[in-house]
Amino acid sequence: MIIIAPDKFKNSMTAAEAAKCIARGIKAVLPGAELTLLPLSDGGEGLVESLVEAAAGSFITSYVTGPLGLPQKAGWGLISEGKTAVIEMASASGLTMIPEQQRDPLITTTCGTGELIKAALDRDCSELIIGIGGSATNDGGAGMAVALGVKFLDSSGQQLGAGGAELSRLVKIDTSGLDPRLKKTKTRVACDVSNPLTGPQGASHVYGPQKGATPEMARQLDRALENYARVVERDLGIDVRFTPGAGAAGGLGAGLIAFLGAELLSGIDLVLDILEIDRFLPDCTLLITGEGRLDSQSVQGKAPIGAARRAKKFNVPVLALAGSIEGSTGAFHREGISASFAIADGPLSLEESLARGPQLLERKIAELMRLCNRFYIPSPGNKPEI
Repeated sequence: MIIIAPDKFKNSMTAAEAAKCIARGIKAVLPGAELTLLPLSDGGEGLVESLVEAAAGSFITSYVTGPLGLPQKAGWGLISEGKTAVIEMASASGLTMIPEQQRDPLITTTCGTGELIKAALDRDCSELIIGIGGSATNDGGAGMAVALGVKFLDSSGQQLGAGGAELSRLVKIDTSGLDPRLKKTKTRVACDVSNPLTGPQGASHVYGPQKGATPEMARQLDRALENYARVVERDLGIDVRFTPGAGAAGGLGAGLIAFLGAELLSGIDLVLDILEIDRFLPDCTLLITGEGRLDSQSVQGKAPIGAARRAKKFNVPVLALAGSIEGSTGAFHREGISASFAIADGPLSLEESLARGPQLLERKIAELMRLCNRFYIPSPGNKPEI
């Protein structure tokens, strides 16, 4: 059996589309091959699609408040007979929703993410799986909490406005209106970073610039989150300032811990566990993974490396494909990737590479399978050395 477990090829293919391209390439050479498709996500875009399709769940669309306060549609999913909701904060509060010239983390809000959580509670979900990659926000999850009944008050007892900058005026947090159903709801968060909430490695300084923050705005937001953390600790008795992952998604990690009692987990490990990949690996002869780019950041918890680490435990060889590969591949090999290949068939512009991605991926894997087929017969007892 061959496991096909890629992440998305950003701006070219979703993880599910990439998996199908790889499958077609294999079948062109090995029509009798037994394939198991497990499209992956490390907690960002594609989480809902990956888990809902694998679990034969259902896709839901809700109308929520977007990151700039405007109404928009957001997709999420139900699995486990409708008892578990799968939510991507990027679908409600994501960076890609805002044109570059309008990005402003001083005012963007996670309110829509909270509204998706409320929609899940309204469907009697007892478990939430939330991916928090790709945010446009830096509000510490305050907007999310407001949507669930929390009040953030200034010195006059008035509710704060939306956005991270407002947290500098925070004096009191009133959780008396927090949705009581959350106490009976288990929340697991797919998080692929370990940044603290504040400081040089915190949400504002590290991720603020990609959301439109100037250096002065990043300092302003960091001070606001420092104040937020102090009030959270005083009023809720929870210190979120230096918790690993609290700074993820502009501090949404901290908000989910503080108001939902969430558990922050490695995104790819959480997905691999839900997909039960360890159940398939003992009978696997080859695992094929990939993503848009393999580079030094990939070893920090990205999907292909996470899948390779699992495969390594079962002595399963791993083939990785990418739109581009940067830097030394030695680190990939140490993590369990046996060999890695870029899918381009010659010098290509970025635009052409993205447009031709599915064709290039299918063609590359077919060529590699022709090579592999010369040296092994796919069977559990004959694992190839690639």
